[in-house]
Amino acid sequence: MYTKEFEIRWNDIDANRHLANQAYIAYAAHTRMSFLIEHGFNQQLLQEKNIGPVVFYEHIYYFKEVFAGKPVKVSLELTGLSDDAKFFAFRHNYYDHKGRNFASCEMMGGWIDLKSRTLIGLEPEIRSLFDMAHKAEDFKELTKEDTRKFNKKPKDLN
Repeated sequence: MYTKEFEIRWNDIDANRHLANQAYIAYAAHTRMSFLIEHGFNQQLLQEKNIGPVVFYEHIYYFKEVFAGKPVKVSLELTGLSDDAKFFAFRHNYYDHKGRNFASCEMMGGWIDLKSRTLIGLEPEIRSLFDMAHKAEDFKELTKEDTRKFNKKPKDLN
């Protein structure tokens, strides 16, 4: 399983002196992008194909506080992918310096064409980069319906 180690920086701490919510999100995003970059899915490829990732949601579950002074590790496992790789889902687990799991994050996203600003699937050779990701035990093939499972819809102000 892919992991990324982080030093908890001063600006990663909140007013309660533990790891801030924004740091969990940043560590997860950095772990995802590090994995993709290390496997050839880098900025050059994104620019050539004129595509970008978009996050639909991130849910974080906190189990225990963690404080500055010791490194933490964030894992990455693929929990879902649509057949055309338009939609993807990852789970990140956060571990303290002793290997204890102190939080978990589930996220789902997709790929957009940066010109048309619409969701797109990936070309087969790019999609195959996801084959290098550790698949979770509960991995599933995603459909458009999976992206709507929480049934959230925008509500504009009157």
